[in-house]
Parts: sequence; structure tokens; C-alpha cells
Amino acid sequence: MTKIKCAVAQMDPQLGERDHNLHRIEDLLIQATEQGAQLTVFPECATTGYGFPTLGAARAVAETVPGPTTEHLIQVCREHRLSGGGPYVVVGLLEADRQTDHVYNSAALVGPEGLVGTYRKAHLPLLGVDRFTTPGDTGFPVWETAIGRIGIAICYDLRFPEALRVLVLSGADIIALPTNWPDGSQNAPQFVTRTRALENRVFVLACNRCGEESGFWFFGHSQILDPGGHVLAEAEDSETICYAEIDPLAARQKRIVLRPGEFELDTVGDRRPDLYSRLVERR
Repeated sequence: MTKIKCAVAQMDPQLGERDHNLHRIEDLLIQATEQGAQLTVFPECATTGYGFPTLGAARAVAETVPGPTTEHLIQVCREHRLSGGGPYVVVGLLEADRQTDHVYNSAALVGPEGLVGTYRKAHLPLLGVDRFTTPGDTGFPVWETAIGRIGIAICYDLRFPEALRVLVLSGADIIALPTNWPDGSQNAPQFVTRTRALENRVFVLACNRCGEESGFWFFGHSQILDPGGHVLAEAEDSETICYAEIDPLAARQKRIVLRPGEFELDTVGDRRPDLYSRLVERR
């Protein structure tokens, strides 16, 4: 495996306008792919917007996975296939489960080979559509792809270190993090993304939305971070695509050797799970 080019596509989804948003996603994906991006991450609820007032309003634009969005993006990936692998895309959407009538805040990973996987958001804040969606039941899967091992967390999941740690213990090289950070959440890109990347020695691609919706301002500042917690690329507060070149294999080198035999750190290998039983107990 060699270095890959990745991207975060910061956009301003329009509430309830699924077709409009999908066309915008397609345009940005093609633009990123033409720049050589083998992985492009879009925001949380990129196809629908986030600030729905009721479950019924959200259900009206929710879709199945596989479904129209994933099938369309698979076709785009196939038409713009890259010799080094990909393009792959992670896109946030509202997922309808027709068997249970539940609506999930989900993200799908697709590529030229088809639908790679789907993640349903586990941790739901009292905010926007998450007031009505069903907590995710997928766990935290990691998928092997031609460009590395990819896991997904969504927005508020970032605030729970256990979530990203599980992804890393399952082998993730890259964690895609679609988000909808509103004003008041600036500490997420300022501190939390960097900490999660550093403590797990993993690449984090955090893609926030921008613009105003339902009385909230979303401030952007999408980021690409390396396993040292360094910001390789960061957006401002408007629509844009940020790029970075990364080596996914670097995320598998968990041990930091500063002075051989004298100063070495491994925040994954040096864990003491025998002491952490309280983490899996309910209060």
C-alpha cells in the first residue's frame, strides 16, 4: 500500500431537499476525484439536512440502504475509477428501516465495488433530527478496502473515547467522521479531534457542514488529522474541499520510540483493560 490522497467536502445541505443535495454531492465528489482523491468524506445528514422539527418530517426524506443515494454514488465511483484504488465516499444520510419503521442517522461507505458498509450513529444528542432517530445498532465496524481499513463515527460519537478506541482496536487506519457541529461546538475541532487522533494513533477525516439551518449556524472547520494529532488540512466556514496525502500504514505503527529502550510509548498496547470494567457498566 502506498500513500493516498483523501478529501473532506464541506457543504451546505438544504433541509429536506434530497435530490438537490445529492446533485451537489455528486459535483463535489467528481471534483475531488479529478484532483486524485481516493477517499472523500461528506458531512452528517449531507443528503437531507439535520434540523427537522418532527420525526414525520425526517421520515419523509429518509431512504433505505442500499437505496437511491448509495446506488447513484456507486455509479459515480465506477465512472471515475482510480488506478490506485477508489474513489471511495462516506456520506451521511437518514436511513429508513422498512421492517421496523425506524429512522437512523447513518453514514454509508461506497466505492466502485459497491456498497462497502453502513454505520448507524450510536450516541444521540438532544439536537436536531437526533431527537427523533433511533440509536444505532451496528456497533463500530471496520471495513477493509483497497486503500486501507476504514471505520466511521458520526459527530457526537467523537465525545465518547470508547467509540473511536473500539474502531482502532478493530484495525481502523482511517476514521471518517461526518459531523454537524453547530455554533457552541468549536471545541470539537480545536481539541477533541486532535486528542482522538493522537491517543489512538489514527487518521481522522472530520467533515462538518456549513451554513444556517433551523436557527443554528454550522461553522465548518472540517479537518484531516494524522496519527500524531497534527492538522494536515482545515477548512474555514464556507463550502470547500480540503485535501491531504496520507499513508494509512502509518496508523498501524502504534508504538512511539523517542529513545530506544528508554522512552517508548504505546497508548494502545499499554492499555490495562483488566482495570476498566466500570466502562461497560451502566450507572
